[in-house]
Amino acid sequence: MSLWKKLTGELVDIIEWLDSTRDTLVWRFERYQNEIKNGARLIVREGQAAVFVNQGQIADVFAFAGTYTLRTENLPILSTLQGWKHGFNSPFKAEVYFVNLRQFTSCKWGTMNPVMLRDAEFGPIRLRAFGTYAFRVSSPTDFLRQIVGTHHRFTAEGITDQLRNFIVSRFTEIVAESKIPALDLAANYQELANFVSDRLRPSFAEYGLELTTFLVENISLPPEVEKVLDQRTSMGIASSGSGGMNAYTQFQAAQALGQPGSAAGGTIGASMGLGAGVVMGQQMAQALAQPAAHPATPPPAPAAGFHVALDGRQAGPFDLQALNQMVSSGRVTPGSMVWKAGMPAWAPASSVGELAGLFANVPPPLPPA
Repeated sequence: MSLWKKLTGELVDIIEWLDSTRDTLVWRFERYQNEIKNGARLIVREGQAAVFVNQGQIADVFAFAGTYTLRTENLPILSTLQGWKHGFNSPFKAEVYFVNLRQFTSCKWGTMNPVMLRDAEFGPIRLRAFGTYAFRVSSPTDFLRQIVGTHHRFTAEGITDQLRNFIVSRFTEIVAESKIPALDLAANYQELANFVSDRLRPSFAEYGLELTTFLVENISLPPEVEKVLDQRTSMGIASSGSGGMNAYTQFQAAQALGQPGSAAGGTIGASMGLGAGVVMGQQMAQALAQPAAHPATPPPAPAAGFHVALDGRQAGPFDLQALNQMVSSGRVTPGSMVWKAGMPAWAPASSVGELAGLFANVPPPLPPA
């Protein structure tokens, strides 16, 4: 250190931080040998806090804006650590850290690679997501202990990478916990953002930080999944369920038949084109040679199916032949609960007239030994 800087450092009696940057979180006040004169003035501006550190131990904190004359009255912890009972001699040694308390906004987060999410309807899917968040230092002492250490100047860049990685690592887990279907994610960005931020805030607080804003700007699914969603939306079967999936399978098959370039569509279309004349000629010859046919007898109406409660879950429907086999194997007993369309409620199988005969040849349970 030059002689001039040493001499001017000894005359310093104003401790302040004029922040000319936009990214500094913590700045340590520099002076020669960390000496502070008796009666020095401390200036804390709006959006700042000043923390005194004595030999590596955090002492007094000035968290409100104002100008303070440093005395034992406003340095109680430091006075105790230094052993000042009746004031202190000039100068004394202590480090002063200024902490920026304003919000740091427009911090970006996003998944560098697709992350896996298990959806209740589609199973495992890959998705990407990105957005922004804002944070501020809520506890200067915790932030100094957990993050800053002894850095002379600590910027937002020194922690945003860590926060972004933390958000991404928790995002997939929290989205799965929200149970929002993949079909509904795009329409529920705000609900999802609130759900995620509520679960991230406690972890931010451990570092002395407050997560003030969390936004989800986009969630993108793989192109093949988006295509499926577009097709299902056009069919009007976006709701989950086996019926919807069966209809979607039929829709896919119909599309395959209707596309000449596809294997199925090309083969079947060619066969239909080549054989159309032959088939029509055969049908006309048969119509002229055979007498008028009687109207075809309609097939018998399908038997009503019964739903059965098996192992605490609903199964079925089963026809009488299937139920007879289940009775013979012991899976269905007289006390098994059954239901079919038209019944007001579930009832024991033995109380239903159509099923009572199934138990006529079933031996009763063995008597106790």
